[in-house]
Amino acid sequence: MQHRVVIRIVGVLLVLFSTTMLPPFIVSLIYNDGEGSYFVTAMFLSLVTGLLLFWPNRAHRRELKTRDGFLVVVMFWSVLSFFGAIPLYLSNIPDFNLADAVFESFSGLTTTGATVIVGLDELPKSILFYRQQLQWLGGMGIIVLAVAILPMLGIGGMQLYRAETPGPVKDAKLTPRIAGTAKALWFIYLGLTVSCAVSYWLAGMSPFDAICHSFSTVAIGGFSTHDLSIGWFQSSNIEIICSIFMLISGVNFSLHFVAYRQLSIQPYTRDPEFKAYVTLIIIVAATCFIGLFFSQTFNFSESIYKAIFHTISIGTTTGFASSDFSSWPGMLPLLLIFLSFVGGCAGSTGGGIKVIRFLLLFKQGMREIQKLIHPNALLRVKLGKQVLSEKVSDAVWGFFATYVAIFVLLMLALIADGMDQVTAFSAVAASMNNLGPGLGGVAENYSDISDLAKWLLCLAMIFGRLEIFTLLVLLTPAFWRR
Repeated sequence: MQHRVVIRIVGVLLVLFSTTMLPPFIVSLIYNDGEGSYFVTAMFLSLVTGLLLFWPNRAHRRELKTRDGFLVVVMFWSVLSFFGAIPLYLSNIPDFNLADAVFESFSGLTTTGATVIVGLDELPKSILFYRQQLQWLGGMGIIVLAVAILPMLGIGGMQLYRAETPGPVKDAKLTPRIAGTAKALWFIYLGLTVSCAVSYWLAGMSPFDAICHSFSTVAIGGFSTHDLSIGWFQSSNIEIICSIFMLISGVNFSLHFVAYRQLSIQPYTRDPEFKAYVTLIIIVAATCFIGLFFSQTFNFSESIYKAIFHTISIGTTTGFASSDFSSWPGMLPLLLIFLSFVGGCAGSTGGGIKVIRFLLLFKQGMREIQKLIHPNALLRVKLGKQVLSEKVSDAVWGFFATYVAIFVLLMLALIADGMDQVTAFSAVAASMNNLGPGLGGVAENYSDISDLAKWLLCLAMIFGRLEIFTLLVLLTPAFWRR
């Protein structure tokens, strides 16, 4: 373990993070909301701490090992979330303690979208902008952004990229150099953000709301500048735009890159995960429409809009809402929560277990049924035309089993803390899947849960964002042995 190299990198990244306090500071000056000093304080503390970590170790320039990459990613996300909580903790948000500030920061950076704040409409503009910016930075992963810069500082980045990027297959690169890969991803990400903001503005949002909501839409975060979320605008056009960009952001960004480079839609039509992703969204949306229309919850056209919007929002783990889906009839609320377990595609900004893993689990289950019928047959699991190795199959099963085990442990811990079963189940699901809204006591916000529950859910968010093993591997004795 190259501890001084790791400390040096964390210092560099923390210095870079300090610069992200400038945009909300400028917003504070524009709107004269009196919050600017808090962002200056946070920037100063982040910058000084980063320099203190970097400067004594500046001469330690070595290629990262795989173990170093895991440690950097976990340390940086943890440290970053705590430093990101500083302006929130210092601000004038009513009844806001340290646990609330850390929870909100973790929720933003992990793109979970769960909030403990009540009264968003009355908050200062700079705080609202900062929350949205946290989600935008966390959407693609600040580590991937930093990978594009680290090579200039003499630091190799492929290990960081493997540790940070979501999905079961992480070695495929879009360009020959990892820095080029990170830059390609971010150009696509930035292009989608700008397109989304302009679309929102043309649909009737104010420039401020358009920019803020584009941040959380493309990041699949779900934070809003209003308590009623997207429903505050009461616009079917805005819901349609939001649905389109959430759906796009839930797709593997590698597919977007290849499709752009080839100027063709064939990369999408040939990809098994994309086809499964769209098919699942269509099936669940149709089920929700039938349930909403025949229960007379909404009229025909509203049932279509609400079903499509909420299926995409929950299915991609964004968490926007235009109505209270937790009060929908029958099984629909629980169906949507279960859909969030599937989440977006691997390599997207979405959370959840990922579509490709569920697709592989389904195919492996079908193979086991075929083995019962033909016990001597040599059956392979294929993804498109590619035959998958047993190594990938074992990794998927291992991930799924570990995910369920950690989910159960966290849920039991919340129940032991006094939370009811429905609220505990949905809170852990919404946090680990990086979804945000849940059912029961966390349907609207998380302000009424205990501080212990907030800390536990912060842990669940990190587990979900870093896909379990990146964090879990640090808890094994073997990781720390030479």
